[in-house]
Amino acid sequence: MSTTPPDPIRSTSSTAWPIMAAGAVGVLAIVAVALAARLDPLTAIAAGAAVAAATAICVFAADRSGEARYRELMRAAASRAGEQPPFASLVNALPDPILVVSATEPDDLTSRRYIFANAAARDLLRIERGEGLLVNAIRDPDVLDAVDRALFAGQDAECVYEGGGAQSRTLRTYARPLGLALDGRRLAVLVFRDETEIRQVERTRVDFLANASHELRTPLASLSGFIETLRGHAKDDASARERFLSIMQVQAARMSRLVDDLMSLSRIELGEHIAPADEVDLAACVSDVLDASAPIAERRGIKLKIKLPRQGAARARGDRDQLLQVIQNLVDNAMKYSPDGGVVEVALQAMLSPEAASAPYRPGAARLSLLGPDVPAPTYAALRVSDRGPGIPREHLPRLTERFYRVEGQKSGERSGSGLGLAIVKHIVNRHRGGMTVESVVGEGTTFTVYLPMRPSAKVASAAEVVAKVS
Repeated sequence: MSTTPPDPIRSTSSTAWPIMAAGAVGVLAIVAVALAARLDPLTAIAAGAAVAAATAICVFAADRSGEARYRELMRAAASRAGEQPPFASLVNALPDPILVVSATEPDDLTSRRYIFANAAARDLLRIERGEGLLVNAIRDPDVLDAVDRALFAGQDAECVYEGGGAQSRTLRTYARPLGLALDGRRLAVLVFRDETEIRQVERTRVDFLANASHELRTPLASLSGFIETLRGHAKDDASARERFLSIMQVQAARMSRLVDDLMSLSRIELGEHIAPADEVDLAACVSDVLDASAPIAERRGIKLKIKLPRQGAARARGDRDQLLQVIQNLVDNAMKYSPDGGVVEVALQAMLSPEAASAPYRPGAARLSLLGPDVPAPTYAALRVSDRGPGIPREHLPRLTERFYRVEGQKSGERSGSGLGLAIVKHIVNRHRGGMTVESVVGEGTTFTVYLPMRPSAKVASAAEVVAKVS
């Protein structure tokens, strides 16, 4: 990130011209003296030759001195090629990802290299070294075009960069020219500014308005119709009034659930890119949810088959309230689609490898991974919730976690819901850097599996103790 090294030809020329000019003045002075007859011709010729020789020697010495200085500068630049640039430790500590990029020719794509990447940039772009080919780290054409404008046009440029992976990030990218290096390469700096939260706030606002206007229109229309009827011919009909008020109460409760679920989903999405830091006992969470669900299961004659490790054996980094919401939604769904007198199985396993945590559970079932972690953890705790209900046809599996999506035939009656439960589950699991799968056989039931990374200090031996019970 220095200025251009001195050109040896230009440097020698700038030094030689004064010497040659002085030599020429000397020769002219000797000629003038000779013409004035103050020197004989032979002496004048000898003096002119001496001045010319001295001038040539001085020019040659200046030329060799310039070349030596140039070689010294180039050796110094080469010796510093592998060193960290000035203030590297300071830049490395900055939270914004920063790259220093170099290039030689516009047509040579392989000459575009990042020669410095701070810790945040290495984490964002998942690169291990602080230097390498730029196209190996960034393939976004808008970012590469911004870099070219900074390198070869000397212009400031910016664009939007969308980070890949399940935890998508939106970053504003700024490219600024830095001039020339000692070896003549062009330099530019690339800075990424995270705008994920700002964009998510805007998307959440837009989605909320669109979904609310669509989903709330039906119960609002129903309420308006019944109110108009009660104020009209059914005003004095006690039986009709009681029936209409009961329906209105159901519709108002539906609206309340919709608003609660939408607000819950919005809050989850706002902090989805920030992994939780608390420690949670998953076995205790499952026990709490099942204790609360037991009265409902008892009224419908549903048996809860539970298989849990002992408390403390399945600890994970997580948000307890959100994990309770995940477990509650899965158990509620299983009970909702189970027939009266059916069976719901809830199993929690600890210390599983990534392959074991996401392995198939129901032989012969249609299976789909709804969410996978970007970077697998060493060990996982897997929660599996199974019902023996009608099952889900294969073609509906990919859309289960979409907002407001409900399988055909399940959009009305006792099984109606907001259509946000599984979307909420997916976003919470995504925030916890976990995974989610679904397996279903039509006519036999469905199994949802959620697996979450366990804390590193968990002991393998503790996972062997399992408590099983049927309620």
